[in-house]
Amino acid sequence: MSAAAVVEAGSFRDPGGRVFNAGEKILRTVTDSAVDSFTSASQSGVLRRLADAGKLVDFADVTDQAPALGLADARVVLSHPRIPFISYPYEWSFSLHKAAALAHLDMQLSLLKDDFALSDATAYNVQFEGVKPVFIDHLSIRPYQDGEIWAGHRQFCMQFLNPLLMWAVLDLQPSHWFRGSLEGIAPEDLAKLIPLRKRLNLTILTHVIAQAAMQRRSVKTTTGSAAYRTARLPRSGFEGMLHGLRSTIAKLEVPSHRTVWGDYAGNTSYSTPEMQAKHAFVKEMVAAVKPALLYDIGCNSGDYSISALEAGARSVVGFDFDQGALEVAYRRAAEGNLPFLPLWLDAANPSPAQGWGQAERKGFAGRAEPDALLALAFIHHIAIGRNVPLDMATDWIVSQAPTGIIEFPHKSDPMVQALLAQRDDIFPGYDKDVFARLLGERARIVKQVDVLPTRTLFWYGRS
Repeated sequence: MSAAAVVEAGSFRDPGGRVFNAGEKILRTVTDSAVDSFTSASQSGVLRRLADAGKLVDFADVTDQAPALGLADARVVLSHPRIPFISYPYEWSFSLHKAAALAHLDMQLSLLKDDFALSDATAYNVQFEGVKPVFIDHLSIRPYQDGEIWAGHRQFCMQFLNPLLMWAVLDLQPSHWFRGSLEGIAPEDLAKLIPLRKRLNLTILTHVIAQAAMQRRSVKTTTGSAAYRTARLPRSGFEGMLHGLRSTIAKLEVPSHRTVWGDYAGNTSYSTPEMQAKHAFVKEMVAAVKPALLYDIGCNSGDYSISALEAGARSVVGFDFDQGALEVAYRRAAEGNLPFLPLWLDAANPSPAQGWGQAERKGFAGRAEPDALLALAFIHHIAIGRNVPLDMATDWIVSQAPTGIIEFPHKSDPMVQALLAQRDDIFPGYDKDVFARLLGERARIVKQVDVLPTRTLFWYGRS
């Protein structure tokens, strides 16, 4: 670790330290303002216990290397392993969001037993190893002050509870809303959407309706902030609130997702010759490339992501637009304890770089460099479903990874015909031979296989 560290643009909000990139490691500095709290947490053994339990990202003290890293002014320097892909709450499925919320509450409850607490409740401090949530901000852990109020309550509601309620109570996907408002979904906004008949729920009354009313009052008076600073919340009350939220969130379900797993289990077949050929082709490519990180764009329920893992991929991040499919993929990853993270993606409008300076939250293309990708039964949704010219769709897919497999459904394929059923065919250039030429101009075609008369798989390599 001799190369100088490069600051992570999105880590400026905490005056207690910054995050830096240094090759395969992530570094975190601790400054004067946070060193006492960090030292208390470190010496108590809390940080090590949480890391050993897999609840907190692992760390090592590398302060002695600070001068070589260009971080000589830091009081403490920590080194963390790199998480394969940094995801954001507006890319999480319902189950991922629920798992993150429960992990945050469990972290708070665990810390309170050791007289520590979290200083905030931002969802961006939770990341995933596979679908297992892991907390990444060591500096948010500080000594608990008896009687203090929960400073992160509103933030927890905006970034955890309210998106889950929007899903479970209103059956609405909050991803677009959350992406447009990075601080989350405010109670005063959610309250306007909840019908009167659903407001009598205790959680909604307490954490949405009442909090929205408090916020409206606070903007009309100059005494709100003073009252907040002098408020007291006994530990028993704090723990009771955390347990109550945990119990409520654990029971939440999305009405439209209730039959997804049963439908999947009843309708999935792995025995068709087409699927066998696709699985074999995926495994051949993965075994040859041995990717540390593979993207599965259009992963659906994760069939081919799992094949990639079986063939030797170390980690897979899947992306799909269908929330129901993502729920199935989540369940399979969780039950198999797989290094597979299924995320929501609108490929025609992927998450942009945004936040302060348009750098606080990185865009889709700036967060990782996968070694390989799968794009199976995907390109027609972009080229025909979203009117993206075939050359531009090919450019985008090939730019994501240096090698991979692209499935091209011919225009006569039933899935393509279904897209064309209710619109004019304005896609004369959508053709297998045209695609093969376009792909060959951008990469080397390693191998191609017809898995059906109307489906061709292309294995490409840019080098």
